[in-house]
Amino acid sequence: MQRSLRRVDSNVSLPLYASRGAIRFLLHYVIRRAGSHFLVLAAVLAAVGCAVGSQYAVKKLVDTLGSGSPSDFDLWSAVAILLGLVAGDNLLWRLAGWVSTYAFVAVGGDMRLELFNHLSGHGTRYFVERFPGALAGRITVAATAAWTIESSVTWNTIPPGTAVLASIVVLGTINWHLTAVLLAVVIVLGAIIGKLASGGRDLHQAFAGQAASVSGDLTDIVSNIGLVRAFGSAAREQARLSHKIETEMKAQRASLRSLERLRLFHAFTVFGVTAGVLAWSVELWRRGQITTGDVVLTTTLGFTVLHASRDFAMALVDLVQQFAKLGEAVQVLGLPHEMQDLGDARPLQTRGGAIAFRRVSFSYPSGQPVLKLFELEVQPGQKVGLVGRSGAGKSTILALLQRHYDPASGQVLIDGQDISHVTQESLRNSIAVVQQEISLFHRTLLENLRYGKPEASDEEVFRAVEASRCTEFIHRLPQGFDTIVGERGMKLSGGQRQRLAIARAFLRDAPIVLLDEATSSLDTESEQSIQEALARLFKGRTVIAIAHRLSTLDSFDRILVLDHGRIVEDGPPALLLRRKGGIYSRMYSRQIAPMEQMTLG
Repeated sequence: MQRSLRRVDSNVSLPLYASRGAIRFLLHYVIRRAGSHFLVLAAVLAAVGCAVGSQYAVKKLVDTLGSGSPSDFDLWSAVAILLGLVAGDNLLWRLAGWVSTYAFVAVGGDMRLELFNHLSGHGTRYFVERFPGALAGRITVAATAAWTIESSVTWNTIPPGTAVLASIVVLGTINWHLTAVLLAVVIVLGAIIGKLASGGRDLHQAFAGQAASVSGDLTDIVSNIGLVRAFGSAAREQARLSHKIETEMKAQRASLRSLERLRLFHAFTVFGVTAGVLAWSVELWRRGQITTGDVVLTTTLGFTVLHASRDFAMALVDLVQQFAKLGEAVQVLGLPHEMQDLGDARPLQTRGGAIAFRRVSFSYPSGQPVLKLFELEVQPGQKVGLVGRSGAGKSTILALLQRHYDPASGQVLIDGQDISHVTQESLRNSIAVVQQEISLFHRTLLENLRYGKPEASDEEVFRAVEASRCTEFIHRLPQGFDTIVGERGMKLSGGQRQRLAIARAFLRDAPIVLLDEATSSLDTESEQSIQEALARLFKGRTVIAIAHRLSTLDSFDRILVLDHGRIVEDGPPALLLRRKGGIYSRMYSRQIAPMEQMTLG
C-alpha cells in the first residue's frame, strides 16, 4: 500500500486528462492506487453480500423453527450461518474503512500537489485575469470533492446499489415473476432518476462557479482591508458583497430544489413498489405457494430495496453535485500553460550575463502596444538604469527578460541564448529580483531570507544581512531571525521589507540583478546607507534597474530614457546630464531642485 505522495511533472499531462471531464480526471488518480482501491471495493461488496445473505439466513432459521422439531444440527447450523454472516458483515466494513483511510486521503494529497504544480507553471497573464484566492480555494475544493466522491461511492452508492440487485436476485429464488416485475421497475426508475439528475448538472455547476467567485471576492477584500478602511468603503464593499452572495444563494437554491424534486419523485415511486411487493408476497402465502420464512424474507428484502434505493438515489444526487464542483475547479485550474518549456529546452548556460533584445514587439492583453521592434544590447557586468514616464515600457522589459510573457515577435537573449529555448527554472535561477512591491511569506524572517537559496549556510545569511544593512533592525525584533513577519511582511516597515529583499538578492548570487524601484520606500538616510551595499551586490554582475530617484543611478554605466517603448536617450549619466535640454537632464533637475530647497530651508 502506497502512503506517500506521488510527485509527477504534470505540465503536459494534467490539461489532457482534465479536459476529459471530472470522472476521468478522478479516475486518473484512483488508478495510480488501484491495489488499495480494489481491496476497499472487494471488502464493501463482500460486506453487502453478507448483509443480504444474513436476511436469507434469517429465512432459513424461521423455516427451521417452523418445521416442528428440527434436529440440533439443523438448528445450530442455521444459527451459526446467521452469526457468521453478521460477523463477516461487520469485519469487512472495518477492513474497507481502514484501507480507505490511506487510499482516499492519498488521492486528495496527490491531486492537490499536482494541481498546485500545474497552477504554479501558469504565466503572469493567467493570474492577472483571476482571483488568486479563488484559485487557491479551487485546489482545496477539488481535493475535498474528490474525497467526498470516493467516500460517497464507497459507503453510500455501491452498498445500496449492490443491495438492491442482490435482493432482487434472492427474491428470484422465491418467485421469478415477482423478481422480473421488480427488476423492470427498478430499471425504469433508475433511468428516470438518472435523467432528472443529469438535467440538474448545469444548475450545480453554476452554483459551484458562483461560490468560487464569492470566495475570491472575500479573499480580495480581506487582503486589501487597509485600502477599504483608508477610503471608508466598508459599507460599499458590504453592499457589493451582499449582491454577490444573493446571486450565489439564488444559484444554490436552484440547485437544491432540483435535488428535492428528484427525492420527492423517488419517495413516492419506491413506496408504491414496496407496497406492491408486500401485498403480492402475502397473496402467494395465502395460496400456499411460499412459506412463512419466504414472507419474512420478501418483507425484509422489500424494505431493503425501499431504503437502499432511496439511499442510492440520494447518493447519486450528492455525486452529481460533487462532480460539478470538481469539474468547475478542474476546468479553471487545468487549462494548458500559455508558456511551456520546449521539448528540447536546455538549462541556460550563463557566461557573464550579456542581455540582448532583438526586434522585440509586445502588447498586453488589452491590445495596447508597448514595444515595437525594440533593440537593446547590454554587455556583461554592465549597470543599466531605465527611466521614463509611466507606461514607457520599463517594467515590460523586466517582465520579458524574466519570461513572464513571450514577445509577439523578436528574441530576448541572455549570453546569446534565446530564453524561450531554455528551461524556465534555469532562467529564473540566473536572475535575482528586488521588486517595488516586496513579497514576503507569513513565515520566519530566516525562511524568507533563504527563500531564494534554501541551502544557504548561516554564514552566508549573516553576510547577506550585514551587506544589506539589516543586522541592526533584526536584532531589535522580538525573536530575531525567528520572528514571524506577518502576512506579506506587514509586521515590518516598508524600508525593512526592501532591505530584506536586497539581502535575499545577495544570497541568490545570480549573474543578473533586476531592480524595480528597489529603494523607493527608504528614507534618504537609509537609502544612502545601502548604496555601498548595492555597489557590492552589483560587482561583477549585469544590472538593470528601474529607479524613481534618479540620483541612485549616478554610479551606473549607462542610462536608457524610454518613451512609448522606444529608447530616446542612451549614455552614461554624466554625459546625459551635460546635454542641455535633454530629457534626462530635465528630469534630473526637476528632482534635485525641490531637494535643494528643502536642504536650504
